[in-house]
Amino acid sequence: MKFAALPLVVVSLALAGCATPETRLRTGLNNAGLSKAMSACMAERMVDRLSLVQLRRLSALGSLKDKRVTDLTLDQFFHKVRALKDPEILTVSTSSAALCALR
Repeated sequence: MKFAALPLVVVSLALAGCATPETRLRTGLNNAGLSKAMSACMAERMVDRLSLVQLRRLSALGSLKDKRVTDLTLDQFFHKVRALKDPEILTVSTSSAALCALR
């Protein structure tokens, strides 16, 4: 009886490990204080333009997660992005934010 649930547990664990870079980035941007819609739009664009290493570096933006969304300004967001000292990340983030804000 105990072993009957084992395949379900294995499948659940396997699926949990399959989060795509886009999903991780979307969650990270949302945790950084961006709206769900803005996070989804930006992640969709950024995941195709940045390397996996660059996407991982963006996880540092999670340090903003204690701020309330209404307190987060784009200036604060881009200050954190600039602190990563990667011009490509800044360029892609800026263009993605601009295009997604116009949607």
